[in-house]
Amino acid sequence: MDFSLSKEQQDIKMAAREFAEKEFPQVAQECDENEKMDMALLKKARELGFVGTHLPEEYGGFGMSYFEKALITEEFWRMDPGVAQSILSVTFGSEIIVEHGTDEQKKKYLPHLIQGNGIIAGAITEPNAGSDVTMVETRGVRDGDEYVINGSKMFITNGTLADIIILFCKTNPEAESRHRQFSCFIVETDTKGFEANKLKNKLGIRASDTAELSFSDLRVPAENLIGNEGDGFRQILTLFNRERTAICAQATGLAQGALDQAVSHIKQREQFGKTIASFQAIRFKIAELATLVEANRSIFYRACWSLDSGQEDHTLIAMAKWFCAQNAVTITQECLQMHGGYGFLNEYDIARFYRDCKILEIYEGTKEMEKQVISNAILGKAN
Repeated sequence: MDFSLSKEQQDIKMAAREFAEKEFPQVAQECDENEKMDMALLKKARELGFVGTHLPEEYGGFGMSYFEKALITEEFWRMDPGVAQSILSVTFGSEIIVEHGTDEQKKKYLPHLIQGNGIIAGAITEPNAGSDVTMVETRGVRDGDEYVINGSKMFITNGTLADIIILFCKTNPEAESRHRQFSCFIVETDTKGFEANKLKNKLGIRASDTAELSFSDLRVPAENLIGNEGDGFRQILTLFNRERTAICAQATGLAQGALDQAVSHIKQREQFGKTIASFQAIRFKIAELATLVEANRSIFYRACWSLDSGQEDHTLIAMAKWFCAQNAVTITQECLQMHGGYGFLNEYDIARFYRDCKILEIYEGTKEMEKQVISNAILGKAN
């Protein structure tokens, strides 16, 4: 069992670290305050090859493994979660096209995400359909060579910025299995009947765009159906497992960044005639938090391995997502505590990290839903 990174993986990790350390601090606070992505920084990230790394080479991507993508994610989130999310999320949803789309769909939509200025969004959640995605009410009704879409979506990342959207909606309400009632479509956002409204005043990751979407008699060509009618639920499970491993990397990067800030602060802060880093209570706390960061890293590396080796482990991925997110929240809270009153000021990065960390326990599967997956695997489903 080899836990070391290859030379290429070390280079990927270092390149991501150098880019984030150089660029993110210059814009992080402004992006947070203005709730806006820095498009110039996104352009730089594209040019340096940090966007769409997982996409196949034949469609303009780099063909990296999910583990290698996670290495970039960890380094980006270590420097600033909001800026990192705004950059790395611009291909969110493309996994469904890669895994389930036709060659024509891949050729039409994937290269623009890498070589152009394309942004994609995954539209699944609705006002009344969060953890239970089978409660989705947005409808897609076949009408000749088109589908007519009506409904709304909520909390959609990049909703006001995206050129295309992967839309999850109900097409077969009569299907006996509720898991066969849904389909996914590629929707171009310049289509008549589409509207996006930005959600403002979020607690955290404010640099990342979040929106409410509405679809009013929007017509989508039948050729934009991904796979077959009724395949949508299975397709979004593909997306969830890949994104949950990414969130493990986000959590580990955020936790490491918070710990780095705490270590720097306690080495400089003096009380009672010496630095607080000399107090045993603080030293033991640092030891505990550093151990949790390493535990995060170990389980998320294994979760990525399960994807890249073709041995996708739903339970392990759920364990990793819950564990890493919980640790990130705990670590960030303790790191802010070590800053004392300074941690309560927004001019200190730790305050922003504290606001940013909570989303990790909510999106792409709440911590309660991850525990449900884990307990069902061990005990079977409850009656």
